[in-house]
Amino acid sequence: MEETNWFISVITNPFAKGLILGIFFSIIIYVRGFLRRRELAQEISRLRAHLHTKLEIDSSENERRKGALEQLRQERDNLRITVQSLNQKAGRKEIRQYYIYQTALDIMFEKAPGFAPAWQITLKEAESTFEKSEKGFVPLLKRFMPISPGKQVEEYEKISRISIDNNLSKSAKSS
Repeated sequence: MEETNWFISVITNPFAKGLILGIFFSIIIYVRGFLRRRELAQEISRLRAHLHTKLEIDSSENERRKGALEQLRQERDNLRITVQSLNQKAGRKEIRQYYIYQTALDIMFEKAPGFAPAWQITLKEAESTFEKSEKGFVPLLKRFMPISPGKQVEEYEKISRISIDNNLSKSAKSS
């Protein structure tokens, strides 16, 4: 019995009571910490899986964008080559200059006596005729709408007739 008395005396001691109470609370805190650490480990693994999925999606999207960017670069290079080749063809300026020279030649054939001075005068007259015809609403629309070769010939003949009529009316007024 003495042993049980010793045990009861230890349990009734205030220091032992505090020690037992402290150990009990320590065990409770340890168990709660263990459970919380397990929850956090599960959340970390879930977030890692989510991050891995997100990185895979971003990687595939970046690969798609790189492919699209490469395709756009290829199209840009193709268009640049096309523009360069189109710039080598006769443009509107060359066609306009051709029409001016042709109109000047038509006018010169009417005034034929002196070739060089008549050529300079008629060239200036043709340029002024084209500059007048290029001003206004209709020529503005013609700049925005491309002209087919057949229409260019018709346009040339129309301008040529206008310039010849203007010259004839000028010469009739002078006489």
